[in-house]
Amino acid sequence: MDGLNPPQREAVLTTEGPVLMLAGAGTGKTRALTARLSHIIYTQRAWPSEILAVTFTNKAAREMRERMRAMIGDMVEGLRYLGTFHSIGARMLRKHAELAGLQSNFTILDTDDQLRLLKQLIRDAGVDEKRWPAKMLGGLIDRWKNGGLNPADLPREESYAYADGKGAQLYTAYQARLRELNAADFGDLLLAPLTIFRRHPDVLREYQQRFRYILVDEYQDTNTVQYLWLRLMAQGHRNICVVGDDDQSIYSWRGAEVANILRFDKDFEDATVVKLEQNYRSTGNILAAAGGLISRNSGRLGKTLWTEDDAGSPVKIVGVWDGPEEARRVGEDIEALQRRGVSLDDVAILVRAQFQTREFEDRFIYIGLPYRIVGGFRFYERAEIRDALAYFRVLAQPADDLAFERIVNTPKRGLGDKSIAKVHQLARAEGVPLSVAAGRIVQTNDLPGAGRKALAQLVEDFRRWREQLSTLPHAELARIILEESGYIAMWQADRSAEAQGRVENLNELTRAMEDFDSMESFLEHVALVMENDAAREEPKVTIMTLHAAKGLEYDHVFLVGWEEGVFPSQRSLDEGGTKSLEEERRLAYVGITRAKQRAQITHAANRRIYGQWTSSIPSRFVAELPEDHVDQETTMSGGASLWRAALDDADPFAKVERRGTRGPGWQRAAAMGKAPRGTHQIESKPVSVTVGQRARTDLKIGQRVFHQKFGNGEIVGIEGNKLEISFDKAGSKRVLDSFVEPAGA
Repeated sequence: MDGLNPPQREAVLTTEGPVLMLAGAGTGKTRALTARLSHIIYTQRAWPSEILAVTFTNKAAREMRERMRAMIGDMVEGLRYLGTFHSIGARMLRKHAELAGLQSNFTILDTDDQLRLLKQLIRDAGVDEKRWPAKMLGGLIDRWKNGGLNPADLPREESYAYADGKGAQLYTAYQARLRELNAADFGDLLLAPLTIFRRHPDVLREYQQRFRYILVDEYQDTNTVQYLWLRLMAQGHRNICVVGDDDQSIYSWRGAEVANILRFDKDFEDATVVKLEQNYRSTGNILAAAGGLISRNSGRLGKTLWTEDDAGSPVKIVGVWDGPEEARRVGEDIEALQRRGVSLDDVAILVRAQFQTREFEDRFIYIGLPYRIVGGFRFYERAEIRDALAYFRVLAQPADDLAFERIVNTPKRGLGDKSIAKVHQLARAEGVPLSVAAGRIVQTNDLPGAGRKALAQLVEDFRRWREQLSTLPHAELARIILEESGYIAMWQADRSAEAQGRVENLNELTRAMEDFDSMESFLEHVALVMENDAAREEPKVTIMTLHAAKGLEYDHVFLVGWEEGVFPSQRSLDEGGTKSLEEERRLAYVGITRAKQRAQITHAANRRIYGQWTSSIPSRFVAELPEDHVDQETTMSGGASLWRAALDDADPFAKVERRGTRGPGWQRAAAMGKAPRGTHQIESKPVSVTVGQRARTDLKIGQRVFHQKFGNGEIVGIEGNKLEISFDKAGSKRVLDSFVEPAGA
């Protein structure tokens, strides 16, 4: 216990009874947890085999085991029940498999096997899988199992979440089929043992007597079935110690319930609560800024992080004109750090959504700044982006067989392996590309009717798209291709958690194409980006989402895209109201506390969303940061203070109506003739926060105007400060009136 601070020592020495170790970010909770385990073993309070130590990830379990090995040597081999929830649950289920209708050698299904089984059951039940996808049912079953619900426990309203009331029927059929196959899915690894414990008290008593001490890491991330499982285990000796931080509960989308840690002292009324508040990671200003922000949340146990280190630099807030300028500014700041001798391995950029990484990747490729993507693929390596690019490659180069092969049956067009093999055979026999062979084979009867019809439609679509390539802007045509091919619809119908993110990535892809002169020049740019040598062993800037950053730390952290609608995410607020807002704020807290020496927040006055420029206001989280601990670099006309005032009276969950606000870079942009015009104010209303702008009075329907990107056009509609313009070459677009001028001016 050498080197432990007083609260850490208290957490180690309080061995008897329930203990909640409320451990803030960077407070040394893993050290305290492993010291507690070692203390229990060294003082012979329990044999290693009498301790249940649960983590969430295999990585965390390995780290804990290695730390324990350094402390207690070979005795660590006796910690047979140190592992993840699922690994321990699987071990228990194999021991009592017959009580769950299984044999001990049962198979654990992966996601692909689970979906194939669900598709069979959906087909047998006569359900339209296009309307009710197997992924949707799989997600619901996973949610029900995380909630501790067997088919018989399912509330009537939950059954109606799928196929007009067939949810419970299909869940029952699915579980029966699993038993026939002697198989279990991941959800069963915890739900089945919980069910056994409830139905067989003798089995439960066996484990309650075995485990003299229980330790749980990251307790704030537990879901309902994990919570119920642990509560039953703890009713024996009641020596349960849970470690967690309610301020870092950010995984509700995968079932985590922050309420579990908030009510621990009510579940165990004699619980000892130990707060670890001394931070060993960040400077005083970073901790104070993060603490001031998270104090806005009502549903928290409350703690104040502090450090013996210097106050350090204030959290810097930087306003920029638009997204591209944000990427340029961050790149320049990182290069300045490099010149001061900072390693790129000590620098991280944290985004709210994956589509935000694209502009940074493109910029860093351009300036030669090495980077890595953590927790996901580089933008142009993501599956949905590769699929879309394959469509564009076939359009630009019909002889690109690899691209054609990738998309010929994506989305599904009823072409089986045999049909595709026949297209290959014809292409080889006649020495022509696959796309040409496809056009010829659909004129024959060599393919089944449905497949032949779908392939003929694809061939015709490509012919028509190539004709449009010379008349439509290439980015507009790209959107048409993704729509008419059914590719966007495929992801919109997908009910999986990542589907919406894939749609956002596709929107960002077509938006990025607008920065290039042609489809060919864009594809050439992508090819050069893809050639970036990711395997080179050299320091790299880390780019990742805020969710992926939890548990990590960097000397210098750039928190980007802090604007309303982006962060906090408007979709999250729409779906979850107050609960989601507080989770978004916890996510912001996690992001700031990743920084050890320097944290910088950026927000842009303008974003291009779905191909249209949209004015933005800073995130409400910017206004919630305590002013004494931030340094605001901005030319915005009182934007942050006005936002603070507006938030005092406004509904915090309403959508923000964005209509041109004076953003950073205003003076420079005004000199270039690009700045929005008119009076700027923020109005507080009972149901919304509005950034108002008076529309221009010098523009009329039928008037000819000029736009720097789209050229000349005619105004066909006016709505406030938004114009519907029919451009001579770019087609119909909706743009802000501040971005146009009368033709010939």
